[in-house]
Amino acid sequence: MSELGHTHSIHGVSADHTQTVWDNATEPVVEVESGAIVELQTVDASGGQLAKDSTAADVQAMDMTRVNPVTGPVFVKGAEPGDALAVEILELDPQGWGWTAIIPGFGLLADEFPEPWLNISRVDPPTGRVEFLPGVLLPFEPFPGTIGVAPVEPGQHPILPPSTHGGNLDIKHLRLGTTLLLPVGTSGALFSVGDTHAAMGDAEVCGTAVECAMDITVRLTTVKHANLPAPQFTVPANNLSNTTQSPYHVTTGVAPDLMEASKLATRAMIDHIVGMHGRTREEAYAITSVACDLKIHELVDIPNWVVGCWLPEAIFTT
Repeated sequence: MSELGHTHSIHGVSADHTQTVWDNATEPVVEVESGAIVELQTVDASGGQLAKDSTAADVQAMDMTRVNPVTGPVFVKGAEPGDALAVEILELDPQGWGWTAIIPGFGLLADEFPEPWLNISRVDPPTGRVEFLPGVLLPFEPFPGTIGVAPVEPGQHPILPPSTHGGNLDIKHLRLGTTLLLPVGTSGALFSVGDTHAAMGDAEVCGTAVECAMDITVRLTTVKHANLPAPQFTVPANNLSNTTQSPYHVTTGVAPDLMEASKLATRAMIDHIVGMHGRTREEAYAITSVACDLKIHELVDIPNWVVGCWLPEAIFTT
């Protein structure tokens, strides 16, 4: 339980508390005043289909209609279309393990990794570490991957694609202390959150991070007449400093298409991890997803663009 004196709690994950679509007709689980603190219990991105003793066969057997469930929605009184909902992230309390998978047909290099693969990590908040693989320690940097409000358009909308209302944004900087601003599209905003991660690299190239169920505590505040075109967020001072202390190895991709440049940079990083750190290609692909950041370095010199893949070398302990 949160120690922040929260005023509302959504616990006991059930069909009444979770959804796998965005729909502005969904009945809210709870109604709160602007400025209220709410604690929400989330389920992992598999929707509870994977466990600590799961295998790659369980990845193959997953029902993809159940993935990325979100907990909610929360009706915020006074929030109306044209406003923004400020979501201040106050606490993230994980379970002690998480999973990372290569899911056939999913991910940046899906055609090159057709077989299912699964890794179970130990998540240890007191040490600030995630034991990903023997000899690979990741910093524990929890955040919600899927977070948003109900869309303007009526009907059911897929949970995965991000949109102007939020959704599967997978912005790893939505960490403790960050405030996310979401454009309100319907009365009450109807806030939901899920897909919580213990660690992830920018771009999540294999399609999964260290997926980990968590309790998340947020403060929900209406910002009147914000008229935002899409989500925005603020990052407090020194929030990024714990991720910039490592030496880095950076591979690049150069191509006339940003997606192709991203693939080239990722392939080069996989080759680097295999060659320099003795990992299998599947392990290297997963490490690239949970630890490496893809960054756009150059967009103005037609016809080619440059994407870098940044590997923090400090994650390797052997």
